[in-house]
Amino acid sequence: MQKHILFSLAFSTLAYASCAQSASTSVETKSPNSTYPSAFKGQTRIGAVKTQTPYAAKVLTEGLTSPWGVKSLPDGRLIITEKSGVMRIAKVSGELSKPITGAPAVNSDGQGGLLGITIDPNFQKNRMIYWTFSENVQGGTLTSVAKGKLSADESKIEGATVIYRATPAHKGNLHYGGRILFDKDGNLFVSTGERSDKVTRPQAQELNSSLGKILHITTDGKPVAGNPFLGKEGAKPELYSYGHRNVQGLTFHPVTGELFSNEFGPRGGDEINHVQAGKNYGWPTITYGIEYSGKQIGEPVIQQKEGMEQPIYYWDPSVSPSGMTFYSGDMIPEWKNNLFVGCLSGMHIARLIIENNRVVGEERLLTEEFQRFRDVTQGKDGALYAVTDQGRLYRIAKK
Repeated sequence: MQKHILFSLAFSTLAYASCAQSASTSVETKSPNSTYPSAFKGQTRIGAVKTQTPYAAKVLTEGLTSPWGVKSLPDGRLIITEKSGVMRIAKVSGELSKPITGAPAVNSDGQGGLLGITIDPNFQKNRMIYWTFSENVQGGTLTSVAKGKLSADESKIEGATVIYRATPAHKGNLHYGGRILFDKDGNLFVSTGERSDKVTRPQAQELNSSLGKILHITTDGKPVAGNPFLGKEGAKPELYSYGHRNVQGLTFHPVTGELFSNEFGPRGGDEINHVQAGKNYGWPTITYGIEYSGKQIGEPVIQQKEGMEQPIYYWDPSVSPSGMTFYSGDMIPEWKNNLFVGCLSGMHIARLIIENNRVVGEERLLTEEFQRFRDVTQGKDGALYAVTDQGRLYRIAKK
């Protein structure tokens, strides 16, 4: 490991040679955890592709501490959350600001901490930031959504306010979900997890619970007008979709505007979903994964059920998908409208080519880096930027 670190520091810019694309053989070479049949051809283990444009990945800094979310600011710098509860701003040179304080206290045990982040569409005027975090409350912890104003000197968050809490609370430290983004109307989409434990799993299917859901709320934390469960007895009006396990990736297609998510599965069964209002995405009733113990999930064990949506793609074995973004830049034209997914246990960034809401090719980038890629975003300069659990910030751009 020490040898690898020294090598990376000496050669922080990695060049990747161009080569012809091929989609005949799957990029995945490991055996799957299960032998479950997929619902349609190409739903898993799609053919491998390779980027033809020469590109380079540069380590801008290794000075972050467990970064979780990264978002580009209007001036091209990046605002980053660290799991411990602070934010930092990074210049594209790699220079990091001092910790930005003022956010509410987080519970950083396990998978908790300061999580996803986004900025107000009118940030240049109002300097408002929105984020998710794991909060201590009576009865345990939960995923909370907060907002606040970045001070003029960028040293602190002013007027931090919790606008939403995903109830019920649970005494655990896993599966908080935690991605957040603005829609075109200035409202927020927020993802939650079902908190992992078998006693909480069924709540992903329950409409009176915020666990295992994608939520659609205003900047004041209220349900958005037109939400699919508004007025439905026994249902939370802020719910947008349900039946999710642990959504750690959330993004819009740059052309169609449609919402996509990824889902952190059990052993196998990591998913990419095309998210639609009011739809049920199946967990824990249907899944292509198995328990970490090796046991099957569910009684009976099924992967398809009427009224429950199929993932447009799944991985088996797991890659542990986290933050993701569609590429809309012009720097590398062949990446246009491709989905880039940070992978934790997979230790790479997955590039997925999507056509008509189906994955038709997969590439794995930066596999030589041996990093747990936590989040990836597109910068104002048309490059991709990614953060890793080990504290690195990468810039990925045309060579």
